[in-house]
Amino acid sequence: MVEKHYAVNGSPEAARRYSPGRVTTVKYHAAQGAPEHISTSFVERQNLTLRMQQRRFTRLTNGFSKNYLNHCAAVALYVAHYNLCRVHEALRVTPAMQLGVTDHVWTITELVDVALKAAPIPPTVNTPDPSPMPAGRKVGRFTVIDGGNSK
Repeated sequence: MVEKHYAVNGSPEAARRYSPGRVTTVKYHAAQGAPEHISTSFVERQNLTLRMQQRRFTRLTNGFSKNYLNHCAAVALYVAHYNLCRVHEALRVTPAMQLGVTDHVWTITELVDVALKAAPIPPTVNTPDPSPMPAGRKVGRFTVIDGGNSK
């Protein structure tokens, strides 16, 4: 455990009120296990990365999740992309490649195809079926169009 002690600053300025004081001492205590390899910094860094890359965790944005299932799906998609598709600067490979789970960097197409095959979304009740349907395969509420072109 890392225990930080801060200097108490009696200044009522807004800049001092909302920011922590100056660190005076830092004490380390072993709680359990092998503390030389434990750090909350890794978890805090991961939490910050998640909050910055997933706007669903920010309450005052358009992307804020109001539906729990949609939120879970968005987080799962983010975690899969983070581990399978994104090459990390320090590792120079994806985390999945580093662990030996996969042997290549996944494309977004691969990720979406696997996600749709693993858990197709059931069609909603009383949803009108649009008549001019683009050519493609129907998966739950989605139509996947192969070879699409975005302009």
